[in-house]
Order: sequence, then structure tokens, then C-alpha cells
Amino acid sequence: MENRDRIKFFRDRKIIAIDPGNNGGIVIYSVDKQKVIDMSVMPPTMQEIAAFIKIYSKNSVCYIEKVGGLPGMSGSAMFNFGNGVGHLQMLLFLLKIPTVEVTPQRWQKELQLGTRGNKTKTFWKNKLKSKAQTLFPYVGKITLATSDSLLICEYARRQENLK
Repeated sequence: MENRDRIKFFRDRKIIAIDPGNNGGIVIYSVDKQKVIDMSVMPPTMQEIAAFIKIYSKNSVCYIEKVGGLPGMSGSAMFNFGNGVGHLQMLLFLLKIPTVEVTPQRWQKELQLGTRGNKTKTFWKNKLKSKAQTLFPYVGKITLATSDSLLICEYARRQENLK
């Protein structure tokens, strides 16, 4: 690959970062632009998510948070959550997008965020939001819902050596 082609490859390379769930987000990152979907404001349908991701599927890799059931979730809520994650994984598979699952502990450690420990959920989420605002000041409005997907994106950017 010639040097000119290598530069174009890296400029066109995209990261898709997903924090699954109704209060999650999707970030599309490339060297020259970022797009963010907040799934908590107006939850998109799976068809809308598919159309959005398909636009950016060429030359991309997806980092998706590896999640399990959450404490306090009812059985039906866990089932619905898992079902939604499965739909996202199937979509990524069908679009032939290489996918990396990453645990919250792993991306939080990489970004030196520490651990939640005995901090309240609100305190912890605000800390994550603040870090996302520091790393992505040009994104615009960052919400509690989109901050995790942006931080997953930063973790992915570092793993993929994208500037």
C-alpha cells in the first residue's frame, strides 16, 4: 500500500462505539468527524439504528460494552435488555463489522477513571460525563446517556491507534 493510500485508509477508518440499552448511546468516530446518537431522548427503532450504522459500516470496527443483567432489574427487563443487545450484535454481524466486546471495568481502567466503589450512581455517572466532556469538547451537548459511549470510543481509539 502506497503512503498516500495508507493516509487515506487511516483518515477513512471509523470506530463505532456502543453503550447498549435505552439509556445508552452510539458514537461514530473518524479522524475528521464524530456523530452521536442518544438513545434515551427518543429511542430509535432497530431499523433506524441499522440505517445509521450501515452508512458508516465500510472500513469500521465496533466496540460494544459487554454487559449482563443489572442488579434490581426484573426478569422481563433483563430479557428485553439482552434481546436488544442481541439485535445489535446480529446487526453488526450482518454488516460484517468486526466487533470487540469490552467490559466497563476494562475501558474505565484504561482511561484511569478508578472504580465506582461506594460512590453513588449519580456521582459516578457525573464523573464519567465530566471526563467525556474533557476528551470531546467539540461534540456539543454530552448527556449522562452518551458519556459512556464516548468513553468507550476513546478506549477504542487508543486500542486502534487512531489520532
